[in-house]
Order: sequence, then structure tokens, then C-alpha cells
Amino acid sequence: MSKTNKEKLPDLNRVPFKTRVRPYLIVAPSLIITIGIMVPFVMAIWYSLTNFSFKLPTHKFIGLTNWVNVLSSGSTWKAIWVTLLYGIASTAVEMALGMGVAMLLNSLNNRFSKIMRVVLIFPLMVAPVTATIVWQLMLNSSAGIVEKLLNVFNVYNFPWASSPKTAMMTVVLIDVWVNTAFVILLVLAGLQSLPKSPFESAKIDGGSNWFNFRNLTLPMLRPSLYIALLFRLMAALQEYAVIYALTKGGPGDALMSLSLTAYQQGFKFQKFGAALPYILILWLIINVVAKEIVKRQRAAQKQAAGLDE
Repeated sequence: MSKTNKEKLPDLNRVPFKTRVRPYLIVAPSLIITIGIMVPFVMAIWYSLTNFSFKLPTHKFIGLTNWVNVLSSGSTWKAIWVTLLYGIASTAVEMALGMGVAMLLNSLNNRFSKIMRVVLIFPLMVAPVTATIVWQLMLNSSAGIVEKLLNVFNVYNFPWASSPKTAMMTVVLIDVWVNTAFVILLVLAGLQSLPKSPFESAKIDGGSNWFNFRNLTLPMLRPSLYIALLFRLMAALQEYAVIYALTKGGPGDALMSLSLTAYQQGFKFQKFGAALPYILILWLIINVVAKEIVKRQRAAQKQAAGLDE
């Protein structure tokens, strides 16, 4: 290096200490969060390869025994099926209802619409366990208000959560009641952020409501829909509170999802090493699904902005 180039380089000793430390301070929060995530994750993988249990004073490495037992068990695949069915069913209903109600509220610019926007937030303020207990009372075969309503249509003693055939429908119903408001808020915010000029031009050209929805609203709203889908599907796949509070995974094993199976193995049977593969399988499912949704959301965002190739 020539003498001229050496003279152009800044003297680090003359740079203020705050300036030198600033890049490290900016990176520090992300580094701390990453460490806080990775340490438990690595420990979970390690303990899944051991016979770790509170019943034993020590634990030892047993290799892939826990994984072989989990993956060769029929109950594991039943738990995966229940998890996917619950997540997809509840999210699909919430997305459909949330989008429909949000579009209705967005089109009604009156006092009723403003009141309903406040009322629809109330379910989000209720804890899932509390909401489940309330719905248990409402669905009670002897004194429940829903049961009395069904009696008007000559339907008596509907099984709800007491039958394997209707238990999934019941927990999905409660989940939809609690979380649809979340989708409504996100979609409503997306609708109100859409530009007005394309819709005004379409109105002048005589475009129908269906044409505007299919060619204008839906393409521009798709990024917001993917965000709502991402949050709701991730939460539904790992749902525990509603199912446990309603039936504890029953009747039988009808609602034994991966979360409840892991809880049962870890806390009821005290086999924490055997419970961790269920959690890691659930993490893998959520990770794959989330990556795909984020990929599609970014593509939709570029398309809405007119940047797609």
C-alpha cells in the first residue's frame, strides 16, 4: 500500500468510542434474541436423544430410540392428522368469515359499521380458556342457550364435544369465535389502505362488483391476506388451550394433537425425552408452512406493487 493510501485511512484511535461501539450495540439485540432462541432449540434436540425424566436422578444418551418409537407409533400420525385438520379447518373458516365481514364493514360507512368494529374486538379480549368454559356452559345439554336454540328446530341432546364425530367441529367453532376478529382487523386495515383511483376508474368504465373484487381488490389485498393466514395458521397448528380446556384431548384420542401428546408424555408420564420429538415435529411442520406462506406473500407484495417480472 502506498503512502498516499495509508494517509487516507482513518485513524481508529481518533474515532470516538461511542462511534466505534455503535455497530455492536445495533447488532446486540438481534444477537441476544438469536442466542435465546437457539440455546433452547439445541437443548431440545439433545434431550430428545436422551431418557431425560424428572423420575430419574440422571439421564443418559440413548440415540434415536425416542425418535424411532415416536415415528413408528400410530398415535403419532393420528396426532399429526388432528393437528393439521384443526389448523386448516379453523384457519379456513376464520379467513373466509374474516374477509367477508371486513369487506361488509368497509362498504358500510355508517354508525352501525363503527359500532360493530368495536364489538367484534371483544372476543380477542377473552382468554381462550375462559372462552372455552363459557362455550361449555352455552352448549350444555340441559341449560345451554345454544341447546335451547336447537330445540326450536327439533334438535335435542346434540353431542358436541362428547362424541368423536362432532368434537373437532366444536373446538373449531370456539376457535373461530375467538380469533376471527383478528382476521377481520387485518383485512379491514388492508382494505382501507388500498388506493382509490383504480376503483374510481373501474366505476367509470362500468365494471361490476365481481370484476372489481377479482381484478382489483383481491390482487392488491393478497399481501394482507397472507399475513393474516400466516399468523392464524401458525397459532392454530400449535393450539393447546382450547382443546385441553374443552376435552383434554378426548373423547378417547379424538383431539390428541401434537401439543397435547407432548404435554401428556412430558408432564403426565414424566418422559420429557420422549415428549420432545413431538414438539420438534410440530416445529418442522410450522417452519415449512411458514416459509411457503412468506414466499407467496413476498411474491404477492411485488405483484401488487407492479414489480413482478
